[in-house]
Amino acid sequence: MAKVTVLMAVYNAARYLNKSLDSLLAQTLKDFQVVCVDDASTDRSAEILADYARRDSRIEVVTLPANQGQAYARNEGLKRAQGDFVCMLDADDWFEPDTLEQAVARFDESTDVVLFDVSIDHSDHAEMYQMPDFESLKGEEAFRLSLTWQIHGVYMARTDMYRRFPYDTTCRLYSDDNTTRLHYMYAREVTRCGGVYHYRQHGASATHQVSVRRFDYLRANESMKQSLKEQNVSREILSVYETHRWHNLIDVYMFYFVHGRQLSDEDRHYGLAELRRVWQGIERPLLDQHKVSKFGYRPMPTWTLFRIQEWLYFTLRGLVNKNY
Repeated sequence: MAKVTVLMAVYNAARYLNKSLDSLLAQTLKDFQVVCVDDASTDRSAEILADYARRDSRIEVVTLPANQGQAYARNEGLKRAQGDFVCMLDADDWFEPDTLEQAVARFDESTDVVLFDVSIDHSDHAEMYQMPDFESLKGEEAFRLSLTWQIHGVYMARTDMYRRFPYDTTCRLYSDDNTTRLHYMYAREVTRCGGVYHYRQHGASATHQVSVRRFDYLRANESMKQSLKEQNVSREILSVYETHRWHNLIDVYMFYFVHGRQLSDEDRHYGLAELRRVWQGIERPLLDQHKVSKFGYRPMPTWTLFRIQEWLYFTLRGLVNKNY
């Protein structure tokens, strides 16, 4: 039984895989398992993974017959996890040599989640992700801070947390935030370590593209709300999350407003329909009235008035796309 299982979902990452896997083999903590799930890559990723697996028995490769997305791939890896603790490493990212060791050292009887320090690495510079100064947080406090990303979602957790809340596969993008927040919500204690996770920033990231997939964020938020209801959380927590979901709806509407004409007619109509559907489904009595009183964020009584409000709000903010 390994101390740590590292999950790595791989899809066409041949350009970065060597650096990522080498950072694992260089870890000062030697008692770990790596489960690499090749999500039907079409480049040399499978070949590179097979070579590393031959060289080191701690590396296990799972090959999926069809591309299923990162969350599904991670869950397939999770089925094979043998470690006391689990973390993920994206195939284009890497660890500092002592990252796993530092994280493991922070676990005690009441700690369920340990956050890494995150270095955001651009092509020409790197910057550390800034979080509030804390030694430890209660789970609900960590959940609240994660909604506005005052704390990030890159961490190691006890394996039973992952068994209880595996990766949400509702959407190919964005649903993994739900898993993070459930882990935080139900952790007895969330702490941090000095081990550094290097998060590579590059334009190829799907979340940086103008795509109809941006509207999936709305469905991911719906899935999170449903999970909270199934866990019978307090009305206060539901209010916090529904207010968060309302703000996200405004943000996605801004994406539609600014970039709509860059989408196909079919995708644009789908996006607007999704926005309206989610707008109708918001439970207005749950909204924190202090946080939805500002112009642009008010829950107007009709869809037409809501759209007028958003048009005026984004116009006044100078977000008008002349081609829209």
